[in-house]
Amino acid sequence: MRLNRTGELIDAHEFPATTEELIEAYGDQTIELPNGSARLGDVLARAGSETYTDADDARSALHCGLGHEAIGRRYYSDRDAYAMGEDGPQQVSF
Repeated sequence: MRLNRTGELIDAHEFPATTEELIEAYGDQTIELPNGSARLGDVLARAGSETYTDADDARSALHCGLGHEAIGRRYYSDRDAYAMGEDGPQQVSF
């Protein structure tokens, strides 16, 4: 995901800061996602009214507030069992 300078803006912001302050300052910033885009204000609003002690806290809230558009293939796991008819790796005995 590309934060489009959003991370830099958050790092440069003076902390502690509230959700409302961050939304007022950077709410119109667009975050480009693999499957669309999101406004920073909308993403942070999902966290509710919080006070962030530092940029890492705000960045964590930003990452947690992103929807499924921020991930690649949904429901994909390389740890799923092989489907019927597929051959998996051969077992090795040690």
